[in-house]
Amino acid sequence: MKHTYLYEPGVWTGAGTFWREDGEPLPAECRTEIAHQDGCWLICGTLKVLGAPPVEFLNACTIEPPGRKGACLKWTSENATLGKLQGTYSMLEKSILSIYRCAPSGYHGAEHYGRIDDDTYQASGVLLLEERRLSSWELLLRRVTRGTVSSGCSDRSATPRTAT
Repeated sequence: MKHTYLYEPGVWTGAGTFWREDGEPLPAECRTEIAHQDGCWLICGTLKVLGAPPVEFLNACTIEPPGRKGACLKWTSENATLGKLQGTYSMLEKSILSIYRCAPSGYHGAEHYGRIDDDTYQASGVLLLEERRLSSWELLLRRVTRGTVSSGCSDRSATPRTAT
């Protein structure tokens, strides 16, 4: 099965639920742009948690394009709150798994992207600090555009901010 998420440039939007550390569920919306450039792929995304007040998380990461068949995709992201995150995407038949960490701070987590069809993925994730779950989320992602994406997100910081 061919994956379209990550492997094809485009814009994805989604909605679902974000759970805080105390377990309170909050509605959430997201938007992700995926661009392929020479030597790297870029992901620029936002996750807006619709609490009181709303909070928006920005994320910009770079991915090393695939090399040999079966290799994991390595990625990095700078985050003012969490530090430098390093992770890998691993492709399975119907899923993409991402494991990530920031060794100095103790933050780590995982995300799962389940392929429903070419234009739809179910995303689930968790952020941990040592053995404590800080947050988790489940979102239904839908591709809204295909093809070339001009991602100007490489200079954006992946920090939470109050949404406007």
